[in-house]
Amino acid sequence: MRRGLYLAAMMLSGLAWTVPAAAADITIICGSVGAEQALCRNAVAQWEAMTGHKVEVYASPMAPEEQLGLYRRLLESGSADVDVFQVDMIGSGLLAEHFVDLSPHVDADHLASHFPGVVSGLTRDGALLAMPWFTDAPMLYYRTDLLQAYGLPVPETWQQMADAARIIQDGERASGNPRFWGYVWQGRADKALTAGALEWIHSHNGGRIVEADGEVTVNNPNAVRALDLAASWVGTITPPEALTFHDEDVSGMFQVGNAAFMRNRIFAFRRGNHADSRIAGLFAVAPLPKGGEDGRNAATLAGWQLAVSRYSDDIQVAADLVRFLTSRQMQKTRAVEGGFAPTYPTLYADPEVLAANPHFAQLRPGLDAAVAPPSTVAGERYDGVADAVYNAVHAVLSGKGSAADKLAVLEQELARMSRGGRW
Repeated sequence: MRRGLYLAAMMLSGLAWTVPAAAADITIICGSVGAEQALCRNAVAQWEAMTGHKVEVYASPMAPEEQLGLYRRLLESGSADVDVFQVDMIGSGLLAEHFVDLSPHVDADHLASHFPGVVSGLTRDGALLAMPWFTDAPMLYYRTDLLQAYGLPVPETWQQMADAARIIQDGERASGNPRFWGYVWQGRADKALTAGALEWIHSHNGGRIVEADGEVTVNNPNAVRALDLAASWVGTITPPEALTFHDEDVSGMFQVGNAAFMRNRIFAFRRGNHADSRIAGLFAVAPLPKGGEDGRNAATLAGWQLAVSRYSDDIQVAADLVRFLTSRQMQKTRAVEGGFAPTYPTLYADPEVLAANPHFAQLRPGLDAAVAPPSTVAGERYDGVADAVYNAVHAVLSGKGSAADKLAVLEQELARMSRGGRW
């Protein structure tokens, strides 16, 4: 049974692990607990019945940093203990050298049926590092009741959002809620802020920080304009403490009715409609705004994919399992039974999917506008890229330097990391 290094790595991490019951042809790490693990096991069982192969299913660590640490120990040792890995968008880039190019194993027409932005975000130098499994991206959440009360349309640009946020904030405070703010978002100095910065910059036609060809483009007038605008929100329509906020802080503030607009990921929709939420049924989502009339919508892609280890003893069988698990039918099952957002655009109009997830109809436009972080092109250097970006942006938001100065320094720092764009 091929599990020695996997179990040793899990124990070194202080993590729980599950001993499979029987020898297997291949192994997969997918899900951690609850519905996600159950859905993976059920789908694997269907593939086993179809093919006659046996699969060991390992649970993944819940914390992203623990997962990445485990994966690195396994892959950098050249271990064949695990054939298929569940990885996020960033992990697929960081660990790219250890994964099989799946493009020869997937029909081109089938690949084209996924969101193009997801596929391009998983492709490096023509190699498909992983297959899309389920996706995620932030949206603009807005209070439908408050827009109606103040006679305001759903904003399409960042400036329209800021103007509407100020009108509603002033009105709600005058009505007796001094804790009300116009717009809440993730300003903590971590990778979520790197994602937010990418959205602001790309929506203003300022590029993708690092382009697909490796060129560093972060220092330009449109990028400066985008960060200047975001900095102007802090203390006016956004609470200063938002510079320490992560997803849960933002979601909590919106749920108690203390914000008109919110940037958050798909999970917040169900959270906002829980029985204990004060704004259940009083909000909707739209794509994150454009950076002006000539700008574009942009939302940083997240989500999870399946990759095949290049150290696998049976790459063909592992790739077949990946094709099955990421198929349209399996993604539909995951959407209906678990609420996981599929990577097939057509499923956002599927009656059964929409019956189980009515809000999916509102998600499609935002996912169409999604942009991949530069994790694939930067590869193993992406951690350094993300750190440099969020530190520079956080300094601008905190009033510790101008956007023009910080982006000029950031450009030089990223150029050094990139080795002249070669990464």
